[in-house]
Amino acid sequence: MNRRTLALAAPVVLVLLWLVLYPNLFVLADSFREGGQFSLEHYRRFLASRSEIGALWASVWISAASVVLSALFGVPLAFLFARYDFPGRRLLGALAAMPVLLPPLVGTISFLFLYGESGFFTRGVQLLLGMESPPWRLAGPGAILLVHAYTMYVYFYLFVAAGLSRLDAGYAEAATALGASRWLTLRRVTLPMLAPALGGAALLVFMTSMASFSAPYVFGGGFRVLSTQIYASKLNGEGGLVAVEAVVLAVASMLFLVLLQRYEGARSYTGASKGLSPAPRAVVGRGWALALVAGAAIGFLLLPHLTVLLVSFVPEGTWTTELFPPVYSADSYRTLVSSPERLVPVLNSLRMASIATVANIVFAFAAGYLLARRRFRGRAAVSALVVLPWALPGTVLAIALASTFSVHQPWAGRFVLIGSFSILPLAYFIRN
Repeated sequence: MNRRTLALAAPVVLVLLWLVLYPNLFVLADSFREGGQFSLEHYRRFLASRSEIGALWASVWISAASVVLSALFGVPLAFLFARYDFPGRRLLGALAAMPVLLPPLVGTISFLFLYGESGFFTRGVQLLLGMESPPWRLAGPGAILLVHAYTMYVYFYLFVAAGLSRLDAGYAEAATALGASRWLTLRRVTLPMLAPALGGAALLVFMTSMASFSAPYVFGGGFRVLSTQIYASKLNGEGGLVAVEAVVLAVASMLFLVLLQRYEGARSYTGASKGLSPAPRAVVGRGWALALVAGAAIGFLLLPHLTVLLVSFVPEGTWTTELFPPVYSADSYRTLVSSPERLVPVLNSLRMASIATVANIVFAFAAGYLLARRRFRGRAAVSALVVLPWALPGTVLAIALASTFSVHQPWAGRFVLIGSFSILPLAYFIRN
């Protein structure tokens, strides 16, 4: 390794060892420690607890179901906007990706305002059918899956749309010339060539669902997944059990990643980036009808965004039993701007996000250049450490940082950052 490579690799590796590997090793060590000694007691308690095993199983099947539901929403939407030409296609296609802009907690709250027992949509159905009580209760696994499907279909939509734009149209044309029907061409030619895009989207959805906390916490009730189980154990002061739960959650997520990589590695993909992609096909005589259908679908997908915007103009205490709020006002925005105690959290969020963004840009450029342009011993290990924070659920990362940076041991690279301004930008930087 020459001096220039060493000068670039040293800070990158140091950051990865200190902020990625080191904290996670602390969590792993805590899971095997009881009273300062090595012990498997925490794992025994985990395996002997029906609630813990139930939470693990719930996390796995909720994540798998989220993948299926997100694909059922996102894949057809990607084909609609990539393969058909109709008025407003570009605008509606851009709006279809809007749900990814909602933070998880905001998306969850928007579903409460829209589909909860007192939500707009729920009240409308109740009045329309003349019912005395709400037609449904937004709670349990069904509610969690609804929120997940809405917020995560975007991954399938974006990945498949990008994959379709790179497909070589010649393969589909050759299949058609040989007498294959559209369905057969889709099943035997197009979808197999989209397998990398589908696999990438499935991985993102599964990982995001495994790490999901807001939706299970708000809508779960007595239904626990591993992320909310970790929170409950933390509140109960069971640090060792928290470490085991974090390790199990990380292993489950990593196992899915490995299985998906092995599945994709066993398949071969050709022709995904050569030739010309098929141009969107104009639907003669039905363009406006297709635009209407697409517009209705996008309108439905944007309802939670519009609901949050609408409720922000409703004065507190003025909306009770009516279908729509009777009074609208900008007082909440004026209060936000004029009240320091309310404005400070917004400014803090902007500052933290800006700090993390700048740090991520600098580090990503250095790490990317190092891995792409330099050859050195241990390159594969550095690459694995770079992607590790993305592969681990956010809950695991939070536990790791809390364990590492809650003690003042400068000689060991540990500082008390919990409760300080620095911990959140640091977490955002590592996670992203």
